Amino acid sequence: MALTPASAELTPAGNLGPATALVCRECGTRRDLGPFYACEECFGPLEIAYDFGGITRADIEAGPRNIWRYRGLLPVPSNVADTPNTEPGLTRLVRADNLAESLGLQRLWVKDDSGNPTHSFKDRVVAVALAAARELGFKVLACPSTGNLANAVAAAAARAGIRSAVFVPSNLEAQKIITTAVYGGTFVTVDGNYDDVNRLASEIAGEQEDWAFVNVNVRPYYAEGSKTLGYEIAEQLGWRLPDQIVVPVASGSQLTKIDKAFQELIKLGLVEEKPYRVFGAQAAGCGPVASAFKAGHDVVRPVKPDTIAKSLAIGNPADGPYVLDVARRTGGAVEDVTDEQVVDGIRLLARTEGIFGETAGGVTVATLRKLAEAGTLDPSAETVIINSGDGLKTLDAVAPVVAPSAHIAPSLEAFRAAGLA
Repeated sequence: MALTPASAELTPAGNLGPATALVCRECGTRRDLGPFYACEECFGPLEIAYDFGGITRADIEAGPRNIWRYRGLLPVPSNVADTPNTEPGLTRLVRADNLAESLGLQRLWVKDDSGNPTHSFKDRVVAVALAAARELGFKVLACPSTGNLANAVAAAAARAGIRSAVFVPSNLEAQKIITTAVYGGTFVTVDGNYDDVNRLASEIAGEQEDWAFVNVNVRPYYAEGSKTLGYEIAEQLGWRLPDQIVVPVASGSQLTKIDKAFQELIKLGLVEEKPYRVFGAQAAGCGPVASAFKAGHDVVRPVKPDTIAKSLAIGNPADGPYVLDVARRTGGAVEDVTDEQVVDGIRLLARTEGIFGETAGGVTVATLRKLAEAGTLDPSAETVIINSGDGLKTLDAVAPVVAPSAHIAPSLEAFRAAGLA
């Protein structure tokens, strides 16, 4: 369905920075920039095509200390940093020597995106979607969400002074419901899983033509925000690519866009070309891409999610086939882990590196461990993993398995008796 906002003409390409067109990922058909997400020829997904011109490391390093330092590589106006936004990005890249030692790895880094404004990587994609939606004439920022996106959309709309409309499964973690509702706006819980919510959002988008559903009718622009993870990792490593990277997979867009970022940096001469391997991480209770990879299939069969990792609980991932392509092309893999392993992964990251990741982070750490134990990862290669959100959002996952070391009276004798010294 091609949607045009009722109140606006199509935006000229110049208003979206280096973006020049939309191109179908399946058949290659090109069309003008606008609020479109599906190819009219084959119904394949559209993505952004660019003319970057000349961009140097110095240009980027002179930019703001957020994702807008990469505005020359994104479908946003050149003055995007001057408009009210949450200014996400440039989160820390943590050298994880303790975690590496526990897993038998030599060089390991954690890209900790819990440091974003609403404590997940979704602030990146929403910031880019908001910038594009403004240029395209939309009036309301909206989304279906598994939680983190709901937080990011509600916060970004509040900061921009526009209305938000957010739809989530009714069984979402209480922490994510509260941290969305607090920003105001229209917030709707829906009986069903994420795929049910997503279908509803697509239907609403067909009627509310001035609503920008960030991951539906402006998805090509939204998805490009994930490239900034790849850009930052390369810059923070001293303008070089890691040997291998492990990325959590929900829709699959984050993984494919990190790969796109690495390829763009190579083509622009900003990093040296080298082979790298990309690994995807899923929960076994919602692992359709991992299942397809291990079975050698090219088609990802939808599943009904049943996992504590609700931020990854997308049973019909839009970018699933492209995740398979990236993993196979780079010599990587897609693996899944049980809920018990997810909880162990959260605790392992916390006790070794002092980083409390949400369930998606637990999936990634547990997958890293599984890949390392199986010998699928090269233990001597420089590895980066993504922690995409804050553990304070998914407290229920670890609440049953963590507790104080002791409960004592307020006396030195009680302390001694507890044997805590």
